[in-house]
Amino acid sequence: MRPAEVSKDSPNRCQDVKRPAGLPVLDTPEKPIIPAALLTIMQTDEPHSPSPFPVHSHQWLKTNLDVVPESGWSVDPFGHGGTIPYFLKVSGASGTVIQRIHYAWKQWFAKKQYGDFIWMQPWDQTGKADMLTHNQPFDIYNIKHSCGPHPHVCLNFDFRKIRGEYTEYSVRAVEITPNNVKQMAELLLEQYSRTGSLFTHNVVLMPLGDDFRYDHAIEWDQQYTNYKILMDYINSRKEEYNAEVVFGTPKDYFREVRKRVDDFPTLKGDFFVYSDIFSEGRPAYWSGYFTTRPYMKILDRELEANLRSAEILYTIALNVAKQSGKDFMLYETYFEKLVKARRNLGLFQHHDAITGTSKSFVMKDYALKLFESISDTTSLQSFAIQSLAGSTSKPNSVYVLAESDRDSYEKLPKKIPIGINGQETKKIVLFNPLAQPRQEVISLKITSYKIRVLDPQKNPISYQIAPVMNATSITHDVYVLLFVVELKPLSIATYHLQQIDKVPMEAISTVYCSRCGKDNVFPIKPMQVGDVQLENQRMKLLFDGQTGFLKRVTKKATGKIMQCAVQFAAYPSAQFHSGAYLFMPDPNLRDIDKDVLEAYTPHQKIYIVSGSLSSRLTVEYGKLLTHHVAIYHRDDGLGEAIYLRNIVDFETPPKNRETEMFMRLQTDILNGDPPEFYTDLNGHQMIKRTKIERIGIEGNYFPITTMAYIEDTNHRLTLLVNHCQGAASYQPGWLEVMLDRRTLYDDSRGMGEGLLDNRRTVIKHWLLLEDITGEKDKYSKPSLFANHLSNALNYPVNIFVVDGTEGDIAMAPEVRLLSQSFPCDLHLLNLRTNHDQKLPHFPVNSALMVLHRQGYSCSVGVDVAMKHCPLTEKIGQGTSFFKLANLNVTKTSLTGTRTKHRLKDGLQEVSLQPMEVETYNVNFVQ
Repeated sequence: MRPAEVSKDSPNRCQDVKRPAGLPVLDTPEKPIIPAALLTIMQTDEPHSPSPFPVHSHQWLKTNLDVVPESGWSVDPFGHGGTIPYFLKVSGASGTVIQRIHYAWKQWFAKKQYGDFIWMQPWDQTGKADMLTHNQPFDIYNIKHSCGPHPHVCLNFDFRKIRGEYTEYSVRAVEITPNNVKQMAELLLEQYSRTGSLFTHNVVLMPLGDDFRYDHAIEWDQQYTNYKILMDYINSRKEEYNAEVVFGTPKDYFREVRKRVDDFPTLKGDFFVYSDIFSEGRPAYWSGYFTTRPYMKILDRELEANLRSAEILYTIALNVAKQSGKDFMLYETYFEKLVKARRNLGLFQHHDAITGTSKSFVMKDYALKLFESISDTTSLQSFAIQSLAGSTSKPNSVYVLAESDRDSYEKLPKKIPIGINGQETKKIVLFNPLAQPRQEVISLKITSYKIRVLDPQKNPISYQIAPVMNATSITHDVYVLLFVVELKPLSIATYHLQQIDKVPMEAISTVYCSRCGKDNVFPIKPMQVGDVQLENQRMKLLFDGQTGFLKRVTKKATGKIMQCAVQFAAYPSAQFHSGAYLFMPDPNLRDIDKDVLEAYTPHQKIYIVSGSLSSRLTVEYGKLLTHHVAIYHRDDGLGEAIYLRNIVDFETPPKNRETEMFMRLQTDILNGDPPEFYTDLNGHQMIKRTKIERIGIEGNYFPITTMAYIEDTNHRLTLLVNHCQGAASYQPGWLEVMLDRRTLYDDSRGMGEGLLDNRRTVIKHWLLLEDITGEKDKYSKPSLFANHLSNALNYPVNIFVVDGTEGDIAMAPEVRLLSQSFPCDLHLLNLRTNHDQKLPHFPVNSALMVLHRQGYSCSVGVDVAMKHCPLTEKIGQGTSFFKLANLNVTKTSLTGTRTKHRLKDGLQEVSLQPMEVETYNVNFVQ
């Protein structure tokens, strides 16, 4: 439906009735028509994705309709983040419409007449990132609640009447006729005028639609015809009504507003947490969906990482094949799978998908799509790696295989045990998808512990053999192999495993376990009585000997002891008030949280596996929780961080019913009273959160996509996450993250069922304890090391195994897809092959390179040196992609739909300011 616009010159202000932003309108002499395929606009959820800009959808609109979106339309996501308006601005939009914000914000905007404002970025001092934003003044976007402040009146102006439907609007609304047009026009204008009084100007925006609308052709005629009669009546009596009502778009609305307003109010920040008062007249906080269905959120992040790796590898491999004259028909076949994966990932960014707020059968359909595309993008990576780094005497064979597999979307991925026979050398191929060098600990499963590891030059390197075990027994048909690798930026490296007769003693782990018997491979020692300590070159960790949870950390360089107690607990859910969307602890209980591990105490099982590369403590609380803490014995970056891995399994309902489980870190950091903490916005920037006591824990939970931290004048504790979660700092020194939620009852916000389909979920974190030196940043940012570790967590090394013998298959020791490292803070978000404009399922020899200059603090974590990447403003001279030195580089809008200017010096001319995200079209000249 096209929107309508009303402008009035009298104090009675009216409106602009608008259809969803960005829909192209194809005009005929009779009336506007919108293609049916575009009736549903995908509004992405805002807090969950680290890269929510809609490149694929903007490209689709440009290719198929020659339309470039100029306005944002985000009226259904549950709260609004501060990064989205920036992404819209650099995509070429000049205004955006938002809707669902806290009811108190609605009231404040109305009272101040601030409904149109400039949304500023706190890190931007130039105004380049400013976005004109319109807040729809009422609660929801349907006609009943948007034509004005009186829903019972607005129902008269929803003209849908479908045979067999009986609704509140079909009963009330009547067809507009010459007999009632005057009465109905004046009734409508009164609502528009009341709405207009909430703004300083005389233009009002009114959407005409709702969920599941325009699915019958007759509704188009019903809505259009009746509104057209009303418009013609009002517009033909300008002297009487002093108003004009027309169909239009958000672009038209913003144009009219700019004519009337010179100086808009400004705002910095975001609109989380969203709260409504729809039911019972009391606040309901939409902070549950930040965590709902974590298994699905992690599956989404797995596809994102695999798709990104596949995009980069495919872009390089395709263009190397073209320039070397190879047959590239198979690449065209794979491109179809790449496009499908883009669409499946994009679909899941919907605000009822990645949020976990769809019915279970719908979530299953989403999961099948994600699972299919994870498989496809993994296969594509194998194909590209073979093309770039391998050669074989058996053409058309597939010999580079993923080292892990999953049976279905419901199952966690499993590492495939690698067997080595006799004199055979097993090749392990690693791909670093980051544009900076990285150091990683690689973990493989092997069928024999009698092996050694060789680097790409076939030099022996240190490694560690660890058992596959639980608290009482060790498995002897499979082992864990750990080794440290140093990988060049965007590189493919081949390591080697060889069988040997005798393993060095220093490679065998020692197991500390009170319930394990003697073992022929691993030395077994009993757990000591009392508290337990792990240490490496950088720190000592003290664990509670009873619970197995971390208590405090000592930094060896300074001797500083930091309290850092780990606790697991749960909030009992308020029935019918906590569900997929909402979070609310049971108000009838004396204690806000409960000991979720009580049923498993004192039967928890603790054991330690310690070796030359790492030490890991594991504690098991039945099936509900397996908690791992690992440190690495390194005198560099990896030795500075603590790795946490939680396996959470709520089992089959009704077990753990009405349970919202969290992990809390209790520290001695003085982060204020009321406490303050910082959360990221889409992995792009940080924002300060301050506890507000009167709104409870549910109103003080915020979304995190990549990290959160608390700090005082001297220290910062940062928790890095591998998927979106809810986080809070409800007491001084505390930082907690929600792990999983099970609520048996619906929360009356649209899903219609409880959360009962929990799955066994692996949740990964890095914990950083950093010193703060020097002057505090005006705008808070992570440390450079935190950014690197976060990138490594979210974009892990891709591991493959070569299936074949040395004689059959040759693999290059190392292939560097990037000749030298990008600057330390310049993150390559993507290198995405473009499609043919006339044949969109076929690739062309150009790609969109999306870059993010990650802001970082110069006063936090400065003692961790980033040795192998440059701290320069620009990409180094002579930087090129593998065998593709001849490039034409053009700067574009973020989604690549608007061309700006060509870079004469190519990659060396690329220049971004801190925090900026930019896109360049890279043409690989043949």
